[in-house]
Amino acid sequence: MDRELIALGGFVALFVMMFLRVPVGIAMAVVGVGGFGFLTSWSAAFRLLSQSPFSTVTDFNLSVVPMFILMGAFASGSGMSRDLFAASRAWLGHWRGGLGMATIATCGGFAAINGSSVATAATMTQVALPELRKAGYGDKLSTGLIAAGGTLGIMIPPSVIFVLYAVVTNQDVTRLFIAGILPGLLGIVMYAITLRIVVHLRPGEVPQAMPASWGERFASLSSVWPAILLFAFVIGGLYGGFFTITEAAGMGAMGALFIGVAQGRLGPRQILDCLIVSLRTSAAIFLIVIGAYLFGYFLTITQTTQNIIGFLVDLPIGPYGVLFLVVVVYIVLGAIMDELAIILVTIPVVFPAMMQLGFDPTWFGVVIVMTCTLGMITPPVGMNVFVINSLARDVTLGTIYRGVAPFIISDFIRLFLICAFPIISLFLPNTM
Repeated sequence: MDRELIALGGFVALFVMMFLRVPVGIAMAVVGVGGFGFLTSWSAAFRLLSQSPFSTVTDFNLSVVPMFILMGAFASGSGMSRDLFAASRAWLGHWRGGLGMATIATCGGFAAINGSSVATAATMTQVALPELRKAGYGDKLSTGLIAAGGTLGIMIPPSVIFVLYAVVTNQDVTRLFIAGILPGLLGIVMYAITLRIVVHLRPGEVPQAMPASWGERFASLSSVWPAILLFAFVIGGLYGGFFTITEAAGMGAMGALFIGVAQGRLGPRQILDCLIVSLRTSAAIFLIVIGAYLFGYFLTITQTTQNIIGFLVDLPIGPYGVLFLVVVVYIVLGAIMDELAIILVTIPVVFPAMMQLGFDPTWFGVVIVMTCTLGMITPPVGMNVFVINSLARDVTLGTIYRGVAPFIISDFIRLFLICAFPIISLFLPNTM
């Protein structure tokens, strides 16, 4: 049988299993091992199945993943998100829609110490949604703000997606982290501008301002120094070259633990809960990584990777035409697939072609991660939307999607700016 047809059948089987709610990592592993065994021998396939998981979980480069996840769990468990929200509310509450802007600012701040979009969306649903409702915000705008703000967790370092992109492409993860800072800050600013436009067009959806005194504003700063210190310690140390990414991950986790214990917010029970949450999250991520590697062997033996690379490079539409095509495909995939699976399955195929077309690998990483963030809030499967819906059962999926629509438009504009002006991503890394 023709290998191209076998590869096509593998993709069809993968999407069918995903549609049937088979976990993404298991679906990729089944197709990868099954396809590899069909084309070679079952003994070779089972040997691959016995060796690949062990080599993946013992890969030193991936050790930063559970450490950054643990750092985020300790930060969340110690209540840093509530402190950030209180301070943002005090400083931005004098604006009409200021509580909404405080929600966006808190999402950005929490993303800087958490690194997970889903965790940011879940945490902010519990922290900010009750306050937004109490202030008079409608569910549509409130949940839209939180869903969009949660996507900042992928872009602002530390980011698990950047780590996996760096491992797959053999790039410097520190440089990628630094490259994500300005696009992440641009996202915060553009979300705030989008909110102001909504305030102007539909003032009835946004309540009056709730100003705080200057005393309350400065008093609120006393509770946010741990989050600022933790971010400055980890990212500042990386930017200054004081320690490696692996050391930064370990020290960040220990720093978050020390701050939580020193503040009396992390006792033995809370620490155990954080460890359990981190273990579950890390296991889920590593299952996807193992599945993607096994699926990658199948793609290699069918020569799918080489064929797609040749197809993209030979397209008569120029480098930026190919980039546009790739971005469109990623947006479509992001709406139906997990972002980790997208990175791990597609990047080994797409990255070599984009490098042959002359694109910067760090900038391309930012573009792809930014595109994946769109999938977190884009129908029909926006992960952040489903997370918020699971926590706020009385808010329908349609309501959340309508609320997040203006921010999706904002993200498309930001993606265009990042593509048109690579200096936005490369300015800080080039100063290292």
